[in-house]
Amino acid sequence: MTRTRLTAAERGEEVLEAAVLAFGASGYAGTKTDEIARLAGVSQPYVIRLFGTKQQLFLATVQRVCNRIEQAFRDAADQQADLASLGQAYSALMTERELLVVLLHGFAASGEPAIGDVVRERFGGIYRLVRELTGASAEDARTFSHQLILELLYPLQSIRKIEIGHHAPFCRHMRRASAPLPSIIHISAESLPFIPLPVPYLARGL
Repeated sequence: MTRTRLTAAERGEEVLEAAVLAFGASGYAGTKTDEIARLAGVSQPYVIRLFGTKQQLFLATVQRVCNRIEQAFRDAADQQADLASLGQAYSALMTERELLVVLLHGFAASGEPAIGDVVRERFGGIYRLVRELTGASAEDARTFSHQLILELLYPLQSIRKIEIGHHAPFCRHMRRASAPLPSIIHISAESLPFIPLPVPYLARGL
């Protein structure tokens, strides 16, 4: 049987799907491009030829995740343009755990300026889209955006400590461990999205 030859764009999509799994499991620093290549069924030099560097591949992966969130919100707003509808759409995305873990790893890797700039811009874009789709006030949209981060952290049951900037770390003890994730994630205050997220509020959510 003749195998269908994939285009570079189709191969790129397969590499991005593999990158979501790999970066979701091991984060930016802990993932190697040769592992992504293996998952995608291509060579490591081919991955580099498509995306240039690991950082560029990670950024493309973050962009993919944010695009999925925005599309889910647009689809939800077509049915009912309010925050509750968008929240339900986000909860549905939570079933694709590795997808949203990539976004958390994006926050954690934002100490690198190139990554931090993209993460802040994309999450800020999600905030603006929420206001555009629902007509929510700035305050309500900020609260909703904070809740997105809390919902993102909630299922990560192997994480025992989250450190925000220079504030005292706080812990959340879970009843069971899940997929391989770091036990401690450090997120610098500067790497968070431009939407202000009070640390006490986040701690209460945990």
